[in-house]
Amino acid sequence: MKRTRLLLAALLCVAGTAAVSAAAKPQLAPTPPMGWNSWDAYGLTIDEADYRANTRVLASIKKYGWKYAVVDEGWYMANPNGKDRVAKDFQIDSKGLLVPALDRFPSAADGAGFKPLADWVHSLGLKFGFHIVRGIPRGAVERNTPIADSSFHATDAADTSDACGWDDGNWGVRDNAAGQAYYDSMMRLYAKWGVDFLKVDCIADHPYKASEIRQIASAIKKTGRPIVLSLSPGPTQLEHAKEIAQYAQMWRISNDIWDGWQFGNHTPDGYPSGVETAFDNLARWNRYVRPGSWPDADMLPFGSLRPHPGMGDPRDSRLTHDEERTQFTLWSIARSPLILGANLTELDPFTRSLITNARVIAVNQKAWESHPVANLPSGYETIRVWEASAGTRSHPTHYVAFFNTSDQPANLAAKWSDAGIPGRHSAVELWSGAVSPRGSTVQVTLPAHGTAIYQLQ
Repeated sequence: MKRTRLLLAALLCVAGTAAVSAAAKPQLAPTPPMGWNSWDAYGLTIDEADYRANTRVLASIKKYGWKYAVVDEGWYMANPNGKDRVAKDFQIDSKGLLVPALDRFPSAADGAGFKPLADWVHSLGLKFGFHIVRGIPRGAVERNTPIADSSFHATDAADTSDACGWDDGNWGVRDNAAGQAYYDSMMRLYAKWGVDFLKVDCIADHPYKASEIRQIASAIKKTGRPIVLSLSPGPTQLEHAKEIAQYAQMWRISNDIWDGWQFGNHTPDGYPSGVETAFDNLARWNRYVRPGSWPDADMLPFGSLRPHPGMGDPRDSRLTHDEERTQFTLWSIARSPLILGANLTELDPFTRSLITNARVIAVNQKAWESHPVANLPSGYETIRVWEASAGTRSHPTHYVAFFNTSDQPANLAAKWSDAGIPGRHSAVELWSGAVSPRGSTVQVTLPAHGTAIYQLQ
């Protein structure tokens, strides 16, 4: 009996230790991810020198919360300007996995892959990420390469009836043991490299690939490495919200948003989209926002979009300063991930002032609740309103943002109670620092497509 009691005590101790360990394990993406992605400024052409230059700038503003430095599509192409897959010359290893093109990422020599670059990013106190298109490279299927640590080959995993509609590089992956083995081998390699953030494209919509989402998430989990999974493109359909939130930490809820207010909003397929579309998108997805699960309104196409933007000619952002401030405010109070698209080596003073406004960023990172305000009274016809709460639930700090969607300036005598916050309050406007006197109303003056965001006292 004594021996049984001792064994039981030992088992309870082990179980208790495991429970404590599980409880202590940090949650992936407890706040909306913040970082920089190369696509808006470099398209397919990013190389190691430019990536390092941008990452150094990101490190200089990391105290504001900027963390992830992400290489977007094309890092495996020896000739990213080629007209098709063959001309782009995908670099594929003996196990059918994409590897960095050495002429563009020289630190990947001798089979090192992205590990030296990831180690350097980590030394700056940042996190390393990159982009892939879901599937298995067609070149690997043509060569029928073996899949690492398995008895399978590429043709066992490839679904040659399934391909991305806008990218000719890969075939889909079958929902079978060979397909899982392929993704397992891929994620083992990425974990070995030290990846912290993986953006997977052609998977969240057109088409929505539930089986490959599950396979990738399972493969990541097996590595034991905390890797944030970001899924693109949008718009992800609301009917998939519950499922996608089980596997990914962020997922796109819109088509690509570029630098215009109504830019492409009325094209047949909604591509590309302008900032205005985000108001309805973020409102629809608001109930699915929670720690570890972040509906993603897309990147912030601010500042310098050069030398080779993912769409259009090299340029400065066509958004006005008021529109950029509105986009940053909306993304912040709606708690969307904040992913910069600018060439950070060419930051202008205004863009720098946006992305280093600690008070606005705090709304994004510290609010535990936010929502669009519905049923507004007369006078708000062109005005959108969002409210957020931070601090403690017993003593919350309230934020209210007003957005003018009109092409004309707007003046508004707003009651705090219109936003669901009764009583008299003083407030500080987080962009200007202006303080409104204590009262039940606030006089809001908004330029065309402009915003004001208040912290109530």
